[in-house]
Amino acid sequence: MPLIVHGADVSPPCRAVYIVAQAIGISLERKDISLANQDHLRPEYLKINPLHTIPTLDDNGVIIPDSHAIITYLIGKYGKDDALYPKDLVKRAAVDSKLYFDATCAFNILKICFRAYLYHGQKGPLTELQRQQILDVYDYLNTVLEKQKWVTGDAVTLADISLLPTVTSLDLMLPIDDNKNPHVRRWIKDAESLPYFSINKRGLDEFKDSWKWVTSL
Repeated sequence: MPLIVHGADVSPPCRAVYIVAQAIGISLERKDISLANQDHLRPEYLKINPLHTIPTLDDNGVIIPDSHAIITYLIGKYGKDDALYPKDLVKRAAVDSKLYFDATCAFNILKICFRAYLYHGQKGPLTELQRQQILDVYDYLNTVLEKQKWVTGDAVTLADISLLPTVTSLDLMLPIDDNKNPHVRRWIKDAESLPYFSINKRGLDEFKDSWKWVTSL
């Protein structure tokens, strides 16, 4: 049976899964979930993922509902080598720490901001707290990238692939100050040379439209 992923290009975590699949050369059967149409709240989807989040992977009945878990699973089961997710425990811990940073900090603040406008009636610009939390993400990554080309060292790993869609989406919400965080901007430009970056670009265009719409409600 094919690998099935329920998701949407507009979602940064979904983009990370699509990028990893292309990077390791596996095919996915994509089942698009329209958040605007609330497909994620339909009974048939809730049976698969009661958390009603995207993406969700279905690998012949094995259901995995989180992008970070999905991409490490894909590497472990289908990757031809461990370049993107090293088996060396020290190197793997470095990747894991940045995946957790994405899950608990970077993407979390993006999700909080988006939901504030969509569900909780926020109007106008981002609050000072929201702005500062996003700026903290940029500042931390700038410090990390000051000493190395990629997030965990000299080579691209799952950490870069997971964080890239999140950070480039945050950049649309609150632009990165290139003078203050030049290493983050350089990292993004370096990533644009990767053969699978077009997947992120396509989703970014959709995210830009969604952010414009949700902040105009």
